[in-house]
Amino acid sequence: MTTTQTHAIDLVPVAPGRWTTFAGPEWSNPRGGLWGGYAIGLCVRVLEAEPTAVGEALSLTLTYAAGLPSGELDIRTRRLRQGGSVGVWEVEVLPAGSEQVGVHAIVTLARRPTTPHFAFAAMPAAPDPESLPSPIVPGASQHYGASAFERRTLDTFPPRATGDSRTLAWVRSRRGPLDKAMLGMITDNSAPRAMYALGPAIMTTTLSLTAYLHATAEELAAVGDDFILVECEGRVGGGGASDERSSYWSRDGQLLATSEQLAWYRTAPPTSPE
Repeated sequence: MTTTQTHAIDLVPVAPGRWTTFAGPEWSNPRGGLWGGYAIGLCVRVLEAEPTAVGEALSLTLTYAAGLPSGELDIRTRRLRQGGSVGVWEVEVLPAGSEQVGVHAIVTLARRPTTPHFAFAAMPAAPDPESLPSPIVPGASQHYGASAFERRTLDTFPPRATGDSRTLAWVRSRRGPLDKAMLGMITDNSAPRAMYALGPAIMTTTLSLTAYLHATAEELAAVGDDFILVECEGRVGGGGASDERSSYWSRDGQLLATSEQLAWYRTAPPTSPE
């Protein structure tokens, strides 16, 4: 039987501040549960559809309270404050018919004024994406949104314990030109940094993720369906928690987004012999 993959985030309004959507299995990770980046894109999309929201997504802080299954989802939106240029919204994502919140988000929306540009950060040197392999990893076609995004890097998957957490990878959408929702999704595209310290025999899940979407609409339009460079590193882990931070660059050196993430990790239990 052939499974159709749409990768659409179609929203159905139910009542003021209430929506439903269907998250197909193509957004799931192999161990079950929806990929965390899907929730980021969903929060951007629902506020783009919210008739009383003003501006565009500038920052998001998501808490992953419980795993979300694929299938029907309920979304609740609530405006917390609206100023002249900046508004703050709350978004909750739940399995359909449940009161168990899976993902809670605080999203800052803003009207972007015209201001002088400045930059302190510089894009790191990286090989051209066309010079890197486009790997096909058996059994990992859905991991970290790989069915929606192409990732080119010299890293192996799953990562090895190299002792160096810093990685560079080029990522682009397989489903159309880059937009705010897709940029948000890419901020959860990298493998957990604990794996670079301890190896692949690690079970890990995101606790919280904050993404800052610096890119303007014009900068996203300039990227189109091209690759963007993901620079990711971890700093510390212990007591079950590890951190990571990432920067996301256009090919011409524009910093499009940055993110901070806290993950929960533990050693996977040994596999019982057959």
